[in-house]
Amino acid sequence: MRQGWEAEARNWASFARTPGLDHSHQEVNWPAFLSLLPAPGRRTLDLACGEGRLGRQLAALGHRVVGIDASPTMVRLAVSHLEPERAVLADAAEMPFRDGEFDLVVAYMCLHDIDGMAEAVHEAARVLEPSGRLCLAIPHPVNTAGDFAGRDPAAPFVISGSYLDEHAAPWVRDKDGFRLTFHSEHRPLESYARALEAAGLLTEAIREVRVPGRAAPSDRRWRRIPLFFQLRAVKPG
Repeated sequence: MRQGWEAEARNWASFARTPGLDHSHQEVNWPAFLSLLPAPGRRTLDLACGEGRLGRQLAALGHRVVGIDASPTMVRLAVSHLEPERAVLADAAEMPFRDGEFDLVVAYMCLHDIDGMAEAVHEAARVLEPSGRLCLAIPHPVNTAGDFAGRDPAAPFVISGSYLDEHAAPWVRDKDGFRLTFHSEHRPLESYARALEAAGLLTEAIREVRVPGRAAPSDRRWRRIPLFFQLRAVKPG
């Protein structure tokens, strides 16, 4: 997946930086995620920071942000923006930071795109100070396990293959002049829960995020199936 996202880096930056395109981020995922975020503290790590969009949004909230990403092009894009994010090129599974260097790690829409997800969670726990928090968002695994049989609000949702087995789950967005391949992996919730457990992190809050009631008729089927899964965990003090 690392190579896939490096190949898509400039496409992703164009998509993420064009206002009004990423409706699910702007109108659904990010507003819900804000309710999980602690107040700005000493230092925030933007895990798999990409081209820097989330780091800029966190900085606007008062966070002192450092990003990390394994894609050289993504890091160059992040640090060269008009509102640059401080970012380093490194593997999330082997971070170049000291133990306890951060009081908040934000893993927003990235753990499903990281080959060594469990190792990245373990590293996130290591670089957190005692009582520090990890806030994460991923596509809900129910979402990535299947699809609706149609666009009607009452269309049934069908699991294709297995929900419980991990498997590659790339998908292509070809709309509004942007063709973008998302290089991701489906993992059941237990995989993420086991990674948090092994890292010694304790779950504080969970959100299963669905589209708002004002959604267009073609999107109202997502009132029945969550689009995103969000979680806040704490490192015991």
